[in-house]
Amino acid sequence: MENVLEIDHPVVKRYLSVLRDKNTETAAFRRAMGNIGTILAYHALDHLPLKEYDVDTPIKTTTGFKPAAEVFVIPILRAGLSLVDGIISFMPDAKVGHIGVYRDEETHEPVNYYHNFPGGLEDAYTLVVDPMLATGGSGSHALKFLKENGANNIRFVTLICAPEGINRILEDHPDVPIITAAIDENLNDNAFIVPGLGDAGDRYFGTL
Repeated sequence: MENVLEIDHPVVKRYLSVLRDKNTETAAFRRAMGNIGTILAYHALDHLPLKEYDVDTPIKTTTGFKPAAEVFVIPILRAGLSLVDGIISFMPDAKVGHIGVYRDEETHEPVNYYHNFPGGLEDAYTLVVDPMLATGGSGSHALKFLKENGANNIRFVTLICAPEGINRILEDHPDVPIITAAIDENLNDNAFIVPGLGDAGDRYFGTL
């Protein structure tokens, strides 16, 4: 699927199996989420621009590289927090912002209840993070809000997608690549991803 990267890797499949298993305890769930977050970050940052500088080794001066843009990680609260540790362990210099979105019970439309972004969105390489891309409503809303605040180089990083969510993001934001570990079958009547892993936030934070 154009503009969607589904990571096909044996280690990712193993971590996904641990995360999907309803008998996985909180500590093991967190470890697997952190490890897979690092792998997602590796792929999400593969086009990070670099600039050169001189590095003095013990032998001679050679060419070194460092990011030419700041990396911002913006989790959609609260479940998005579950992938942040894995991402920043791979990119420790990244700055972390937050966006909170809920669905209005009457209109069923997404509504912001909180946001806090680092300064400089216009020039940053921004990763919007949410482990479950289900209907795509919250994700699309968060992307729109970030663009309205100046972000223009965005990737959407997610653990598991439903086709419905992918289609929503691609339709509303064709300029935003999606990086995911799995594309699942569909959504059930309660808008949960099938087979999915249940509620990622509850499982990560132990609030089942």
